[in-house]
Amino acid sequence: MAMNFDQARLNMVENQVRPWEVLDGRVLDVIAKIHREDFVAAAHRQLAFADLCLPLGHDEVMMKPVVEGRVLQALDLKPTDRVLEIGTGSGFLTACLASLAAHVTSVDVHADFTAAATKRLQNAGIHNVSLATGEAVEAWQPDELFDALVVTGAVSSIPPRWLSWLKTDARALVIRGQSPVQHATLLTHEGAGRYREETLFETDLPYLTHAEPLKRFVF
Repeated sequence: MAMNFDQARLNMVENQVRPWEVLDGRVLDVIAKIHREDFVAAAHRQLAFADLCLPLGHDEVMMKPVVEGRVLQALDLKPTDRVLEIGTGSGFLTACLASLAAHVTSVDVHADFTAAATKRLQNAGIHNVSLATGEAVEAWQPDELFDALVVTGAVSSIPPRWLSWLKTDARALVIRGQSPVQHATLLTHEGAGRYREETLFETDLPYLTHAEPLKRFVF
């Protein structure tokens, strides 16, 4: 029997995302509207709505739907916001961000991720995005400031250069810490280099390139 993707998507929203304290109507509508199954590998299409991380290649994963929902809700995006996403991955979260904001710039270190996400976003009719291939922890540099920043992989610590890319009142959502217990942290730029931090929930994601913890040697 063919899978009813529309029903599966609705069940994901109502039975997974909403119970995980995602109550923002705009966020729920976007997750219900965008076809998540079109942003996963063909082999994982039947698992697109499962409560698990899906492999993307390069030892990277697609975040669980509940985590994506909490991330989108915490950013509290406005229709006028310009967003930077570090880690394009499948392009699904990119699509959600673009549906909530004015424009999304998304950068990924893997060129094949960028190419695949470009096609998926075009097929979904989402055009208010700019995709780039680059390594954002140490090298890639944007040419504008942003209202919001979201990072889809983990970092052991937040690179200070990222914070210099934020406007006053901007929000940044970063997964930070030591695996297997990392924390989704929301930073709000209060001006003059001051940031208010709020820890939202625990998760565990692969580290971005050059963002892994330093290896400790035990003698």
